[in-house]
Amino acid sequence: MNVHTPLQTPQTLQVEELLQAACGRTPGLTDFGDDNYRQALAVLTQSLNTQAKLSSAGLVMMRERLVGQLVNRLIMEDYFKRFPEIDQIEIDDPLVIVGLPRTGTTMLQRTLAVDPRFYSAAWWETRYPAPLVGEGPQDAATRIELAKAEVAQTIEAIPQILSIHPMNATLCDEEFMLMEHSFLCAMDAYADVPSYTAWLDQQDQRPVYKQLKKMLQFLQWQKSQRGEPQGQRWLLKAPQHLHTLEILLSVFPKAQVILTHREPAQTIPSMASMAHTLWQIYSDTPDPLSTGRQWNTRMARGIHHTMQVRDQQDTARFLDIHFSDTVENPMAVLEAVYQFAGLPFTEKARTDAQQWLSSNGREKRAGHDYSLETFGLSEQQLQTDYAQYRARHLQTAH
Repeated sequence: MNVHTPLQTPQTLQVEELLQAACGRTPGLTDFGDDNYRQALAVLTQSLNTQAKLSSAGLVMMRERLVGQLVNRLIMEDYFKRFPEIDQIEIDDPLVIVGLPRTGTTMLQRTLAVDPRFYSAAWWETRYPAPLVGEGPQDAATRIELAKAEVAQTIEAIPQILSIHPMNATLCDEEFMLMEHSFLCAMDAYADVPSYTAWLDQQDQRPVYKQLKKMLQFLQWQKSQRGEPQGQRWLLKAPQHLHTLEILLSVFPKAQVILTHREPAQTIPSMASMAHTLWQIYSDTPDPLSTGRQWNTRMARGIHHTMQVRDQQDTARFLDIHFSDTVENPMAVLEAVYQFAGLPFTEKARTDAQQWLSSNGREKRAGHDYSLETFGLSEQQLQTDYAQYRARHLQTAH
């Protein structure tokens, strides 16, 4: 799964060693950017070392993940210095899909992404957003092959992941892995790090979105270097935005938000199952009860935060989409999205979307089996935790 492997398995993750390793892979580069990445890394590594129960293999992979992100930061900062025009690229009006996990967001995003009027980031771009050492910005083949190999290895190791999230290196995916480069992002997607998560909840998340905007500028510039079609606006999607929607709307002042809705009892245990599956990559003994407790708490708080932010915003910035409609009547949903986005739903867009949907329907994937009890959850708890959300958005659901 890794391009580089340290000669010796590290015993713990140490900030200085990670920074030195990143600099060692990018000769002459030492500028990681000017946000608070170092403090975030210090808190994160402390939690990973003391709480995550990383296996030996998990420790190597986690180190590689962090060093790779630091390398990307070094290379990106260097490009911004050498090509100041990257920083002039305007990105202020993305169309952003936000909702609880498992609410049809991937299906909606990938269907829309078929339209070249939208910029989107493929999984390989979020995994390898910077050219590799020795590559130019127009080079993508090696990164794509690395990403394909990594996806294949992940699927081989945990085949059940396909029933939870359809991984594909060349299809558009959420920007979560870009946001991770701030080291101020939900690492509890990969490991049990409660002290880091608690610290994170007290931090200003604006650096996450400033970093995200820089990385989108960088990706858009690389797309132009490769001669790809010029889009009109970015298409984004991540449940992570539930916690920080007001910052997203501040950093991207003309953003429009599509909110996706589904009964939480059908989404939360599924999300806990996915997180627990990912924890198993890095730990031999991940606790499913801890996964369920943490993810339910975070998602409940996130959805309530989004409801509060929405109440303070212009309602015209939001469009509500119900999961049942996305599944049962996707073309009508797309019609509403295009109208909301102010883009004509052309015959070509319509035809391309229909072709995509016919080839990539939910029925093409295996079912996803999970239970509330596995993750220490109950119907009663979910009824209580999401009562306000359900009353507002699901009582009139189809």
